[in-house]
Amino acid sequence: MKQKPGWVLPDLKEAQKRTANTIDRIDTFTIPEAARMMGRGKTYFISTYGCQANERDSETLAGILDELGFTPNETAEGSDVIIINTCAIRQNAEEKVLGEIGNFKRLYHENKDLIIGVCGCMAQEEGLVETLLTKYPQVRLLFGTHNIQELPSMLYSCMFEGKKVVKIYSKEGEVYENLPVHRFGTFKAWVNIMYGCDKFCTYCIVPYTRGKQRSRKMSEILKEVQQLKDEGYKEITLLGQNVNAYGKDMDNEQDFATLLEEVAKIGIPRVRFTTSHPWDFSEQMIDIIAKYDNIMPFIHLPLQSGDDDVLKLMGRRYTKESYLALYDKIINTIPNVAVSTDIIVGFPNETDEQFEHTLDVVRYCKYDNAFTFIFSARPGTPASRMHDSIDMETKRKRLATLNKTWNDLALEKNKAYIGRTVTVLVDGPSKKDENVYSGYTDTQKLVNFKGENLQAGDFVEVKILDAKTFSLDGVAV
Repeated sequence: MKQKPGWVLPDLKEAQKRTANTIDRIDTFTIPEAARMMGRGKTYFISTYGCQANERDSETLAGILDELGFTPNETAEGSDVIIINTCAIRQNAEEKVLGEIGNFKRLYHENKDLIIGVCGCMAQEEGLVETLLTKYPQVRLLFGTHNIQELPSMLYSCMFEGKKVVKIYSKEGEVYENLPVHRFGTFKAWVNIMYGCDKFCTYCIVPYTRGKQRSRKMSEILKEVQQLKDEGYKEITLLGQNVNAYGKDMDNEQDFATLLEEVAKIGIPRVRFTTSHPWDFSEQMIDIIAKYDNIMPFIHLPLQSGDDDVLKLMGRRYTKESYLALYDKIINTIPNVAVSTDIIVGFPNETDEQFEHTLDVVRYCKYDNAFTFIFSARPGTPASRMHDSIDMETKRKRLATLNKTWNDLALEKNKAYIGRTVTVLVDGPSKKDENVYSGYTDTQKLVNFKGENLQAGDFVEVKILDAKTFSLDGVAV
């Protein structure tokens, strides 16, 4: 790959550096005069992969494009700008992204003025950028997670100067406030409270792609939450790669428990947060969740492995014993709480006995939901350099065993809801039957139910009549 003048390419070695430098906080957003309304009469389409942080980033991308005069398009067909916001956490996510970019090649041949852009975590990886630049010439814009705010000038260079723009910064990052936002939901909203991560779990690429942990000022977060309440939003989710480490990078003594309480006091009906790390989950947090009815009794508590030796190799900073002590504290303090988790099977050299230790934890915790994966080596991470003696067939069998175990336990838990009446926040009607609606309980249980004349955003009492592994069935009462 030959680098061209003006290109800024990613560097994982630079991305992993951490300093004691003060984080820059920038609260102004300006559009270059030449770029103003350059999207008038043109449309855009955004394809988003990955986590809620990517969803929230796409809302910012959409907000900036709206400011430039573009109009959103529901499909890539006929769009003038296509942006693919990518995820790098697993190999299959990358394969899907590359497949979609390949499919867009036809659209580029039909319209040489089409701008196809790729951004997000994949763009922060050296190998993937080289692949995109050498094998996907239809991609005319490449940028990373640190310069979304530069979209107006980058697009201008593509559209009016005929340039191929590659700007991917490998750095600790800044905190940008007051960027435009186009909320994709009308009653549920994401609220970033921090960016980046400093945990450096050995399997995880996020500290390299998202930069240093950077917390937003509490006053700015509360102002955003208040605005969402004033606009009629019913549910917000506080977002961060590790939300309960909020404030640890700041000089003042702000912490997540205090933030959570202040957010709850604003009075939005439902407050959620994700994702937590067991290492930073304080007793004060648990007490605050139990104290406020509008903080939902649902905790996502990633386990990753139930074996102490594997957890140490993963760099997780807790043991099976300390994890279970935290779990017990959560269960015994927060009424009616539900707990979900993440688990990786087939971490390099994981033995049958170590895998059994994971199953032991699953049987003990009886998770309400679990996101389970076969270990996916991410280039540049320490785990990718570990020798691995386990064959893929063994890993697949372990995943199947794990899924059967937690699925059976989750079904058992869901069956306990039969006969109960629960409060559901309605997402909307079924596409197949206008009298069947879906929504979620406070414990994040998906409910499909019959009802009449309901609207998305309504709170409805639903009697549960039947239970499945991943959902409940009921009727509005």
